[in-house]
Amino acid sequence: MSERRSSTLAGHFLIAMPGLTDPPFSRGVALLCQHDEDGAIGLLVNQLSEFRLGDVLAQMKLACEDPELADAPVLIGGPVQQERGFVLHREPGHWEASYRINDAWSVTTSRDILVALAAGEGPRQVLMALGYAGWSAGQLEQEVLDNAWLTAEASERVVFDTPLEERWSAAAGLVGVDPLQLPGYAGHA
Repeated sequence: MSERRSSTLAGHFLIAMPGLTDPPFSRGVALLCQHDEDGAIGLLVNQLSEFRLGDVLAQMKLACEDPELADAPVLIGGPVQQERGFVLHREPGHWEASYRINDAWSVTTSRDILVALAAGEGPRQVLMALGYAGWSAGQLEQEVLDNAWLTAEASERVVFDTPLEERWSAAAGLVGVDPLQLPGYAGHA
């Protein structure tokens, strides 16, 4: 069991290789929240939805006086359960439905974190995503072997300080890869 635990990719980025073209994974960066012998769950951290955090708070009848927070983007976390919200954060807190990914990262799905954010009392840095990405037992391992994904330890800088459109390149840079030089990349010079 300890051998399996040591091989977990929880708390790591999955960085889509250029050959992975299926939306929403094309040029995707996912932070793996859970990974074990039963499969994996992750949140894409660079795919923009049509919503802002203020829209989500308003839908939940929560007033937000902070215009910067209200204008924060809501991301597409993945194709599964896109009606469900996930808040990725670093400060653990005491939320009703929170999952500790590792010592550095947590994800919370309960309303109390949104109430705290709207009141200016939540974690300082959050990423809100709708939906998640899931892999069945052995599926992610096979996709990594098939060179669909690069892996790198998740970076707070990439998630919170890097513009959305630069996160794919920044994440690949964590392992010394320039995605513009990868075979199969059909981008712009």
